[in-house]
Amino acid sequence: MSSAKLSDSIKTVLITGGTGLVGGQLSKLLSEKGLKVTHLSRNPMQKHYQTFYWDVNKGEIDDEAITSADAIIHLAGAGVSDKRWSTQWKEEIYNSRIQSTKLLREKVRELNPNLKHFISASAVGYYGWDSGEQYVDETSQKGEGFLADVVEDWEKEAQAFEQLGVNVAMVRIGIVLSEKGGALVEMAKPIKLFAGAPLGSGQQHMSWIHVEDLCGIFAHILNHKLEGIYNGVGPSPETNKNFTKEVAKQLKKPLWLPNVPKFALQIIVGEMASILLGGNRATSQKIENAGFKFRFPSLSQALQSLLH
Repeated sequence: MSSAKLSDSIKTVLITGGTGLVGGQLSKLLSEKGLKVTHLSRNPMQKHYQTFYWDVNKGEIDDEAITSADAIIHLAGAGVSDKRWSTQWKEEIYNSRIQSTKLLREKVRELNPNLKHFISASAVGYYGWDSGEQYVDETSQKGEGFLADVVEDWEKEAQAFEQLGVNVAMVRIGIVLSEKGGALVEMAKPIKLFAGAPLGSGQQHMSWIHVEDLCGIFAHILNHKLEGIYNGVGPSPETNKNFTKEVAKQLKKPLWLPNVPKFALQIIVGEMASILLGGNRATSQKIENAGFKFRFPSLSQALQSLLH
């Protein structure tokens, strides 16, 4: 479906998590395509986009946010690596995703029977802490661990929008590369200080994606009314060792320290070390087969655009 036809059926897109790393850039992209973008926030004081109030913990949401939307892109969720994983923070990671999706669905059922598309963020964490050398795709089995359990329940809640007659798509997002924050900025810090090193064995795979390509995937799914699950990853995952080397190369900094040992990471970040020491080699073939073309298919291309 062309973007011209898109405007006939989809005029207003409601984005949750619209001020985040991905949400901010996606809002800009969709606006440039001629769509009206609205946001949800506990503090609706933005100037750039019409912003409606919601509070997931209180189960409250401004009705107009729902009634005015032709499509919803649901990105909201507590940052997995924002804090050490206490019991309380793990509950926040879980509830911020599952409860927010339930609230949106309840309100759509009540207020907007004509919603056309619900697109939810998800995560490659579905495949488990470490899926090894084998590529995983959207049909691969669920893995083990806390994040896999979170993603399973998150996707079930999103899938339930189909019961309301809504097209549903989910994007299992990998490691998002951006110059504005996230994994790349944190990895670059020690390298710039001549203290960079691979983590653990360094052989764990990192399924990364340039933030522009990730936003492009969401827009492509919306534009073409795609349904189902898609890996939001680039076409060339790299090992942690190769990734670290490439960042250092782009920054023109040496890597001379030994790998950071597993026990040290476990002391520093606790249970969350599982994310850093494990990895997934996820394939982007399904979204490519659906017609999406990557602007940054190789890591060197992505890093060159972000670090220079």
